[in-house]
Parts: sequence; structure tokens; C-alpha cells
Amino acid sequence: MTISSSLNAGVSGLNANAARLATIADNIANSSTYGYKRAGTEFNNIVTGGQLTGKYSAGGVRTSAYRLIDERASLISTGNSTDLAIGGRGMLPVASIVDVEQGNGLQIRLMTTGSFRPDDAGILRTDTGMVLLGWPANVDGSIPTYPRDTVAGLQPVRVSLNQFAGDATTQMQLGVNLPATSTDAGSTNGPENMSIEYFDNLGASKSVSITFTPVVPATGSTNAWSMVIRDSASGNTIVGQYDLTFDANRGTGGTLATLTTVSGGAYNAADGTLALTVAGGPITLTIGKVGDPAGLTQLSDSFAPVSISKNGSPVGNLTGVVVDETGRMSAIYDSGFSRVIYQIPVADVANPNGLIVQDNQTYEVSSESGSFFLWDAGDGPTGDVVGFSREESATDVASELTQLIQTQRAYSSNAKIIQTVDEMWQETTNIKR
Repeated sequence: MTISSSLNAGVSGLNANAARLATIADNIANSSTYGYKRAGTEFNNIVTGGQLTGKYSAGGVRTSAYRLIDERASLISTGNSTDLAIGGRGMLPVASIVDVEQGNGLQIRLMTTGSFRPDDAGILRTDTGMVLLGWPANVDGSIPTYPRDTVAGLQPVRVSLNQFAGDATTQMQLGVNLPATSTDAGSTNGPENMSIEYFDNLGASKSVSITFTPVVPATGSTNAWSMVIRDSASGNTIVGQYDLTFDANRGTGGTLATLTTVSGGAYNAADGTLALTVAGGPITLTIGKVGDPAGLTQLSDSFAPVSISKNGSPVGNLTGVVVDETGRMSAIYDSGFSRVIYQIPVADVANPNGLIVQDNQTYEVSSESGSFFLWDAGDGPTGDVVGFSREESATDVASELTQLIQTQRAYSSNAKIIQTVDEMWQETTNIKR
């Protein structure tokens, strides 16, 4: 009967507002939780039959809870380089430390932000046991090609602080001026010598010595030199010998005119480099192209090594890591060099709000969310990876308190309906008396 339906509607109203109160309480309780996504309650009416016969039967209300995972909050700065957040769409791939330690296989979860720090094994994890996943880089810092729709290739990110590493020298650049007067007839100027330090594959300091010997004619000037390169790590063995001539014309005078390889690595005229092979491996020595005033020159009467540069460094102690906006994680050493060790991908799904909500602000893929795809940060629909940052809670406390007042009033009103129905039943019972 109509009175009974009113009672049922009042009860459903109490349950609905109790459910809404639960989401409001959850939101307020997590207003300081980094990466928390606001929960909400959707109200939908229930329609029963008999409404076309002149009798109205109250159906009541039902609720459904939802989580606004795609709703992003503002980012705040922190002092930890591995506090990570996403500046836009996308999530960080993580796994449980239990799966990692027991070797159960990686069950991927997703987070929008996390504070990752190395544990005693060097694994980057949160204090709740979520391990950051990434693709390991090659020795040269390049990232291999990995599948994008599976966890295959993803590994727990390990950072072993106080670990030693060396950076071998692979490139040198030489800018030297040779004295033009040394190739004049009657010159007694001796060879010009110089030494350049390099670091071998073990981080040890070695050197290549370069000797420039002028070709002195009986008359006139030759503008010619012999360049001999020796490697200290090979017992001063000659690793390259070259005959040089310089241009004496106006405008281009003093620049390299020709280079003839006597022995050792070949000269690449396209980029002005010599391919040297020392004990520690190949080194590319840039001396300048023909006609290049920034390379080897022969001017005036002074020997001047004006520009010498190289890469590489001695053995260094790993002091920390940083993550750039593309998701590349670089190890920083106290010797001054850095190298890429991981690529942190950004995961995306078609429907973020369809993800299954788990503890600790993590989410799992479901049929409603669609399968995940791993992007390079900043590519496709995803945002950049932001280091030294955390994402705040998406809760607006003022809005939640307003809804709390509304919910309280609605709950009281539904309770009043039940009270009124009870009084009407009492009056009906009193008719018999």
C-alpha cells in the first residue's frame, strides 16, 4: 500500500544518504593524502508500477559510488629527487614489494604520484611497499626497444648509492696553432710536444702524447709537419702518424690544406676526425676539417694549444639520481659525470575512472578501464614526469563540508518520513479501538 511504499522510500533515503556520508567522510579523512582521488555518490530514483492507475507507489532511491581518478590536483615541490608526479594525463607503473621479493611475477599497478626511496637492496619503493618500475638502459645510456602493452621488459628500479663507476673517454677535440716560422728554411726550432689525458675503461688515467715535427726545406717554406700520436697505456706505441700541410694563400692562410695518413686510424674529411685505437678502445680525435680555422692551424711564430676538450672522467661515487621530464633516470657521480640508467614510462588507459581502486592510491586495470599502454613521458596523450614533486589530494574540504550539511539535512528529512509513517500506522491502529 501507499503508506508502506513511503516507509520503504524513507528507509532507502536513509541508506542513500548514509552511503553519501561515507564518501564524504573518506574524502575529508584523505584531504592530506598525496595522490588521493575524490569519491562521490550518484543518486538514482526507483520507479515502481501502478503509477498510471491513479495510485502512486514510492519507489525510493538507489546509489552508486564512483571515483574521479582522472581528476588531477595541483603539484607541490619537495626536496627528494625521486618524489615523482605526472604533469598531465598518465600514471607511474609500480608493483608490490612482496611480488618483487618472492619472484611471483610483476602484477602491475598504477599511481599518479609517489615518494620513492631506496631500501637496503637499492630498490626504489614507497613506505607502503610500492616499487617503481622502469626499462633498464644500455651501457651507453640508450634505451632498447621494449613492448609497450605488457610488463615484459619492466624491472624494479635499483639505485645502489655509494656504487663506483667510471666513464671511459671516447672523444677528444684538439685546437692547436703551430708556428709558421718553424717550416722556413734555416729554422732550428725543434718538435712541438703536448700530452692529453684520457680515462680508460676502468677509470684509470692514461694519456696520448702528440709530437709535431716541422719539415724544414733548404730554401723557402714547406708549411708541412709530421704529426705522431703515441699511447701511454701501450708503452708509448705509435697509434697514428700523419703528414700535414697548411694553406699559405691569402684569406685561407694558416688552415689545414691536406692530411695524409702514414699509419693508424683514417682521417674523415667530412667531419675532421681521426679514428684512434688506444689500449682502452677507440677514441675519436677531432682536429678540424680542411680549411677550418677552429681546428689545427699554422700561424705566426708561437705554439699554442688553444682548445683541448674531451669526455670521460675518473672513477666516481654515485651520490644520487634525477629524473627528467622525459622519464629518463640519470645516475649522478661525484666525479662530475652522469649516465642514463632507466627509462620510467608513463602508463595510460582509455577510461581511467574504470580502474579498480586499491590501497595506497594504487589502481589496477579492469575491463572497464581498458588495457594499459606504456608511453614515453610527454608523448601521445601523456604528460611529463615531474621530479621533486608530489600531487596533492583532490579533496576540496570546503565543498565536502557543504555536502556534509546537505547530507545531514537529507538524512534527517528521511528519518522524519519514517517517523511520520509510524504515526500514521498508529492512527490506523487506533481506528479499531
